[in-house]
Amino acid sequence: QVQPVESGGGLVPAGGSLRLSCTASARVFSISPVGWFRQTPGKEREFVGAINWRDTTTYFADSVKGRFTITRDSAENTVYLQMNSLKPEDTAVYYCAVDRRLGVVVPSTRTDEYYYWGQGTQVTVSS
Repeated sequence: QVQPVESGGGLVPAGGSLRLSCTASARVFSISPVGWFRQTPGKEREFVGAINWRDTTTYFADSVKGRFTITRDSAENTVYLQMNSLKPEDTAVYYCAVDRRLGVVVPSTRTDEYYYWGQGTQVTVSS
């Protein structure tokens, strides 16, 4: 599919875990990094983390380092965001997208350098 599809969101207590998935066609997930972003009402979409598709190197925002991990399954054309030790501040709609700079090694953290955005999945963390 041209548009990635996110799933796995839900309602969890603080300290809990969720694993989000993002699936797209092989031509969408091929050589470029895949990023995860999140957004809450009234705020700009925020970079969470990204994975270099080819070598699986990952990059994370300081706010989630040590708590979130990203993996990919090339056979399933799927990227996973594992979220542990969740905090109420993590509540947001989470999106995946593809870095439009084909084959770049270090992913961008800017929303305007991504395309093929998914529809988002809601994550709500209760206190």
